[in-house]
Amino acid sequence: MIQSSGIVAVKPDWLRVKAPQWERVGSVKSLLRDLQLNTVCEEASCPNIGECFNAGTATFLIMGPACTRACPYCDIDFEKKPQPLDPTEPLRLAEAVRRMELNHVVITAVNRDDLPDGGASQFARCIQETRRASPKTTIEVLIPDLCGNWDALAAILAAHPEVLNHNTETVPRLYRRVRPQGNYQRSLELLKRTRELSPSTYTKSGIMAGLGETDAEVQQVMADLRAVDCDILTIGQYLQPSAKHLDIQTFVTPKQFETWRIEGEAMGFLQVVSSPLTRSSYHAEQVRALMASHPRSGSAQATLHPL
Repeated sequence: MIQSSGIVAVKPDWLRVKAPQWERVGSVKSLLRDLQLNTVCEEASCPNIGECFNAGTATFLIMGPACTRACPYCDIDFEKKPQPLDPTEPLRLAEAVRRMELNHVVITAVNRDDLPDGGASQFARCIQETRRASPKTTIEVLIPDLCGNWDALAAILAAHPEVLNHNTETVPRLYRRVRPQGNYQRSLELLKRTRELSPSTYTKSGIMAGLGETDAEVQQVMADLRAVDCDILTIGQYLQPSAKHLDIQTFVTPKQFETWRIEGEAMGFLQVVSSPLTRSSYHAEQVRALMASHPRSGSAQATLHPL
């Protein structure tokens, strides 16, 4: 690992990304503006925005862009007042998926702790409308912890997403500093209950590296996730969005990320995506191959069309 003094540190070569083809990026942005949709790619300053937009993919951010939590690693705005849910949003999102002809779509959201169900009903409607508009598209939802409202979780799962993702984000020791309004055990419980409530749904989680965690702590999180039968794991380098966000403690080397990938696969994860530029929805469409090779009873793998 390479020590960093924060945002002023020079990024290693392995964190440099190719300049995007702005013509393609522009066309995706135009579609999103036309349908008045948000993406986490833009709101959270994702370093892979050029690659994903060039490929015609995006991770849609619903119920936002204002968040009710103030996680010091995240670039999503928490100072704006959350607005009432828009009943047309699920229809507009479904239309975007149809126009983009997506094989796989990721739908995520800001934390909406102001809502009794944490926004679960909006997630469910987005899944349902996307299924109607684009029935061959596989659907992944990246959800908040819903403040431990398991009825809300059940409502999302009743809409039958193929993948349910909930990020643990960091190791337990760093939760107070990195994710002060989160709860590590609650996140594990959410994944555990997902497996129990919907055995056909693939579960997924992700963590950031470079915030001061040790290798042993990362391995323990991986073991904890396997203990709740989590299928898919993503591990990526934390990048400081601005000077007001948490400092980067270390730049983790590609070799270490590869070691974690090998260890995770040995633990029994069906898929481990681990690299400096990995994000929770980066190359998420690869899950379709996983579903074909590791089908779950009752899942939609039989309906998948070729990539």
